[in-house]
Amino acid sequence: MPKPLELGANRRTNPLIWCLAFTCAIISTIVIVAGIIVFSGYLVIRPKVPLIYVHAARLDKVSYNQAGVLAVRLTIIMKAENHNVKAHVSYYNTKLILGYHGVSIAELVADPFDVQKNTSIELNYVVESSPIPLDPPEQYLTEQSLAKTKVMPFFLKGSSRTRWKVGPLGSVRFWLHVNCHLQLPIDSTVVYPHCTTRSH
Repeated sequence: MPKPLELGANRRTNPLIWCLAFTCAIISTIVIVAGIIVFSGYLVIRPKVPLIYVHAARLDKVSYNQAGVLAVRLTIIMKAENHNVKAHVSYYNTKLILGYHGVSIAELVADPFDVQKNTSIELNYVVESSPIPLDPPEQYLTEQSLAKTKVMPFFLKGSSRTRWKVGPLGSVRFWLHVNCHLQLPIDSTVVYPHCTTRSH
């Protein structure tokens, strides 16, 4: 009958294995605690992505001659909103291109600015273009706008960066993208497009 195997007294777990197990336990504990802190911070603060959008716009003046040269003056009011009740938001690298039928008219920029907790601020732009020579297709569309529809189409495209601290979650950054099509009456009526922003 075979004799049962017996473990010798000196067959112990290698100290390196104990060291690795201890290290893994510490790392696991740190990860769990960090997860609890982040989750608790999210529940308490409930961070919300800031916004920037066209609040109102008006075509103040249109000048167009038989040579197909256009000049316009517009008033555009952008609005930056911060719906976070626990943190103020910094906006920077704000650059927007105003255009008409694919032709760039002006670049709208803003110096870095802050929006306090749960508030908003307005950015007011008065844009007066230089004389813009239009190609024949654009001349035709402009003449149709002035004579028939009484509305001129503009677009505003660009982006802004935001940054804010969210308690234990640390600093959060987002790009906000504006892509707004403006149908502005030639009689200087104010429109409120409220174009929404995309973020990432």
